[in-house]
Amino acid sequence: MRLNKFHLLAVGATAALAACTPAEQNPQDAFFDAILAHCGNAYEGRVTSGDPETDQTWMNNRIVIEVRECTDTRIRIPLHVGDNHSRTWIISKTATGLELKHDHRLADGSDDPMTMYGGSTISPGTPYEQAFPVDEFSKQLFTELDATVSLTNTWYMSFPDENTFRYRLSRENREFHVDVDLSNPVEAPQAPWGWEDHYQY
Repeated sequence: MRLNKFHLLAVGATAALAACTPAEQNPQDAFFDAILAHCGNAYEGRVTSGDPETDQTWMNNRIVIEVRECTDTRIRIPLHVGDNHSRTWIISKTATGLELKHDHRLADGSDDPMTMYGGSTISPGTPYEQAFPVDEFSKQLFTELDATVSLTNTWYMSFPDENTFRYRLSRENREFHVDVDLSNPVEAPQAPWGWEDHYQY
């Protein structure tokens, strides 16, 4: 089996972790670095679990993610669904682990009312999967915007195999997965809405 860049990095990170004492092991750093290895690349994805009615737009349009901007502590991944360029995942290192935020913009680049929701890790996870239970800011936002069905959301990001990156939303009576093919980089779409105004470091 031919190993791709992620697999080699993850295997190396796992080997390094095995040589460390338990106090030094940090699967979150290994996971973050595995995503970082794809910086500058775009990949096509598809819905592999969802509701035909609720997720119709996602299922009927081309999905592309782009690992567009990266630093040692933050990665920005625009998510394009057809002609909708409103979404960006932001994965950040914090003092307690990793944080996932969903930055949503309107077509004019301004903030969508439903933006910057997400969660932070509460367990070390593994080099291949991290879970982000909904945080208090998001619960308040969902309550204010009458989206209380999302109050128990947990988001997952994972590498189920060497050629796949998975984004997963899970709660009672709701499972939504997008699987991204890492084996075949594609041309990146246009910049996300509001990128020049809102995404400078």
